[in-house]
Amino acid sequence: MKTDFKFSNLLGTVYCRGNLLFSPDGTHLFSPVGNRVTVFNLVDNKSYTLPFAHRKNVSRIGLTPQGNLLLSVDEDGQAILTSVPRRVVLYHFSFRASVTALSFSPSGRHFAVGLGRKIEVWHVPSTPDSNTEGDLEFAPFVRHHQHAQHFDDVRHIEWSSDSRFFLSASKDLTARIWSLNAEEGFTPTVLSGHRQGVVGAWFSKDQETIYTVSKDGAVFDWKYTSNPNDADEMQDEDEDMRWRIVNRHYFMQNSATLRCAAFHPESNLLVAGFSNGLFGLYEMPDFNMIHTLSISQNEIDFVTINKSGEWLAFGASKLGQLLVWEWQSESYILKQQGHFDSMNALEYAPDGQRIVTTADDGKIKVWDVESGFCIVTFTEHTSGVTACEFAKKGSVLFTASLDGSVRAWDLIRYRNFRTFTAAERLSFSCLAVDPSGEVVAAGSVDSFDIHIWSVQTGQLLDRLSGHEGPVSSLAFAPNGGLLVSGSWDRTARIWSIFDRTQTSEPLQLQSDILDIAFRPDSLQIAISTIDGQLSFWAVSEAEQVSGVDGRRDVSGGRKITDRRTAANVSGTKSFSTIRYSTDGSCLLAGGNSKYICLYSVTTMVLVKKFTVSVNLSLSGTQEFLNSRLLTEAGPAGLLDEQGEASDLEDRIDRSLPGSKRGDPSARRRMAEVRVNGVAFSPNGTAFCAASTEGLLIYSLDSTVQFDPFDLNMEITPASTLAVLQQEKDYLKALVMAFRLNEAGLIQRVFQAIPYTDIGLVVENFPTVYVSRLLRYVAAQTEQSPHVEFCLLWIKALVDKHGAWLSANRSKVDVELRVVARAVSKMRDEIRRLADENVYMVDYLLSQANEKQSPALLLTSDAAVLKALPSSDTKGLSMDDLMEDKAAESEGEWIGLE
Repeated sequence: MKTDFKFSNLLGTVYCRGNLLFSPDGTHLFSPVGNRVTVFNLVDNKSYTLPFAHRKNVSRIGLTPQGNLLLSVDEDGQAILTSVPRRVVLYHFSFRASVTALSFSPSGRHFAVGLGRKIEVWHVPSTPDSNTEGDLEFAPFVRHHQHAQHFDDVRHIEWSSDSRFFLSASKDLTARIWSLNAEEGFTPTVLSGHRQGVVGAWFSKDQETIYTVSKDGAVFDWKYTSNPNDADEMQDEDEDMRWRIVNRHYFMQNSATLRCAAFHPESNLLVAGFSNGLFGLYEMPDFNMIHTLSISQNEIDFVTINKSGEWLAFGASKLGQLLVWEWQSESYILKQQGHFDSMNALEYAPDGQRIVTTADDGKIKVWDVESGFCIVTFTEHTSGVTACEFAKKGSVLFTASLDGSVRAWDLIRYRNFRTFTAAERLSFSCLAVDPSGEVVAAGSVDSFDIHIWSVQTGQLLDRLSGHEGPVSSLAFAPNGGLLVSGSWDRTARIWSIFDRTQTSEPLQLQSDILDIAFRPDSLQIAISTIDGQLSFWAVSEAEQVSGVDGRRDVSGGRKITDRRTAANVSGTKSFSTIRYSTDGSCLLAGGNSKYICLYSVTTMVLVKKFTVSVNLSLSGTQEFLNSRLLTEAGPAGLLDEQGEASDLEDRIDRSLPGSKRGDPSARRRMAEVRVNGVAFSPNGTAFCAASTEGLLIYSLDSTVQFDPFDLNMEITPASTLAVLQQEKDYLKALVMAFRLNEAGLIQRVFQAIPYTDIGLVVENFPTVYVSRLLRYVAAQTEQSPHVEFCLLWIKALVDKHGAWLSANRSKVDVELRVVARAVSKMRDEIRRLADENVYMVDYLLSQANEKQSPALLLTSDAAVLKALPSSDTKGLSMDDLMEDKAAESEGEWIGLE
């Protein structure tokens, strides 16, 4: 089994905090998720996470106007410059202060950052595709100049369309106008008059008007004009010309305050998000309200508009919501929300295309692996959902909850079709489903019994007694014969529930059991205990065959409340979740630490160790704590500074006393890093882990499908034919032909490749073009007379790229169906031809040793001509066949071209 798993995607969380960005073409949305950045493709309905990770949560991101460079900054001011097309980190940089605002100029040559009350302007590092003058080599950051005239944090920076000026909005109740370079007759200007902090400031399209919006919902229109009250007096108007307020507008949202705003100069649209979850769309300068809509239960943290002004993106951090709204059609382009509380369990669907996650917020979410989006959310459970499992056949999901119910879900119609309950009120903590899908079992920490229900009738069939402590884990054998249960009474029991006498065989262990996993061949079970031991038992003999001490492997990471070092903390020295790989050769284990361990079952050694997170904003990711962060009142990260906030609504404490779970307004700081669930994909090429940050996907094929010919402007039909005929580089010529996408050129290159080189060309063929090549070969199989040539291509594609085709079955499903149809059609034609000619072949064989007369030869040739398919005889006469026959008699073979 291959173990070179690498991080490929982050699901389960769509937005945490910070600003959102649209790509220049408006089709991609960049969203900060913890210490990573996720990109949502709104046209193709896909998402991916950039491979880099910051040391703390991302606070601001910026994108160049060309869309090729992404600058992301974390809470400490540590910045990473990334190439978006290649998804490669180019440069690390530190601003040495917390960044509160970030904006690139429309020219792409400069960007401005707000560092507290300071503003700094920097040159954008030059790259070969940035169209900058001078040296095209990569250069680190160079500061242009800085300003420090504001008296409080800068919240927003906006550039003019010609990149000569920029606006800054601050919490000191003012907005200011700055110039990039020294302009003749221009001095930095202060726009004052708001009564609360200014949220945003923007230029109009003609740059004759400036709009400023403050937190109290006031919108001011500024124009460069003289004082209208002094119009009758004769004085020099040039001396009195300055920016003045010409109009005042107010949003009037009762007690709600304005949290964010965005302006689109081309269409004069102003969007405002409020603390009560409403947003309003207004047309400037008349301030006409187009519509308002409530999209969240909590405040909206950020709003942005794409370049065309059609789509609005909203982010709400408390519930982790991300919405893209098309205001003209009043419809959602994207509506995603992650789990509010930590995830408890996860499970792969049998087809490997979906992942189900359950959490303490009582929600069950189904995530599409290919797109990264949540496709359905179930909210019928009224308390935390603790376990989930699929039936082996069909699209049926079972979940157990603390509300005392076990529910069965139909994932085709997306409905709850069966609910199982016990005689008394119990909180179910574990679940197991028979492979046939007829029986479901659940265990509870409140009761020592195991409850078994019939899926068909929903009735309680039996209660298995025998454990002397709460049941913590259940697992059915993959062959359906046995049920294994683990308990806190330090025993595991093997139940034969389908026999007439339901006996159980206890397995004695040294500590409380946390989780149990069955090997796919049903011959072995793995048991994880609270003392950090992994023990492996043979099911048939009910005896232990091997064991692993995992305390040293899983321990790591010191929480900020720990009084002991990371090596001596007992809470992180056990595996709370374990799973076998698909082939049963490896065991994946995770627990309340930042590590996921992969063990070899045969050799009992640690094969690989995966670090879940390096985010210092989480507790438990550091091996050593910084003593400077320890105050007299305790760790600095846990101090409640809410009462010292500068804004009134931030000082109000709306949390419920003693509430730690399910309270939407609960304060959560420094969440502990942990892994609550792991699972292997059915094909064994990936595994997922439910962690504090979200749903992490690790896969073997995480390489980006990057086509090097995308950046080459010298690809022409002439250069393609030169590569084909002169250089004899068939692979390069075929890729260039597919890049140009001209049917005649592709056919010419395809037919010019020798059949002996087909395997070599296909083996090195880029996977990004495999689906197109497969479809083309299938079409050629149906049309071309070169039957064997096309079959060799199909065989080589399946042999060389079979693993990729099976892993991406959803992508190439159409192409595979076309190939299957072409091959079956060819098989049917050959079979029909053989059936029609079987008697003619027998006759010709019997006449092989006799001299044929011209009449007999003519008759046989006519019969052969009649038996051949119409596609093979097009344009052929009887004389042509006679010539071919004569050539054959002379030892020469002529094929049909």
